[in-house]
Amino acid sequence: MYAKQYEITLPVDHDMSTIRARVAAAGPILDDHAGLGLKAYLIRERGVGGSPVNQYAPFYLWNDVGAMAEFVVGGGGFQNVIRDFGRPVVHHWTGVARESGPARDSAPRWATRRLTDVPTGSGTDGLGTAEAVRREIDALRELARHDGVHTAALAVDPGRWSLVRFVLWRDAPGEPDGAAERYEVLHLSAPHLDDLPEGRAW
Repeated sequence: MYAKQYEITLPVDHDMSTIRARVAAAGPILDDHAGLGLKAYLIRERGVGGSPVNQYAPFYLWNDVGAMAEFVVGGGGFQNVIRDFGRPVVHHWTGVARESGPARDSAPRWATRRLTDVPTGSGTDGLGTAEAVRREIDALRELARHDGVHTAALAVDPGRWSLVRFVLWRDAPGEPDGAAERYEVLHLSAPHLDDLPEGRAW
């Protein structure tokens, strides 16, 4: 599993209905895309839910790195983002764990993204990183039991030694205020969500 997200921050006076219209028109195109576990079409609106910005920030989970590469640099779709917004930085993480929640059969309306650093730990055996990640996997599993969770995923960027916890919610997010960025989900394409590994990736 591979996670990917780009964030397009828009002017403070941007009419976000244009993004809503864009997603309504183009979102379903990826509903049967090969190699794609899910794409959540996410937005944040300035002043809504505490957001300081207007932002379009889709989040992806891929189960095929070749399909992801073709989408980003092979003319498989990302060229439309570059054409309309310029070429954004694309954040990417290696999958660690995924959990299905009780609300899996419902359409998610909200998402949260929590970024944390991976501590090295204080031991001399070099296992502090593994222990820290194990605790996050356990926390993800526990969070995924929440009635409102559709899907929860954990992934790592070993270049920056940071973790991303991404959760789709049926209703209001269950994360504590201030613990994670909150997004509205405009559309969910999930053609191969069932093909992503369930639980820990190893």
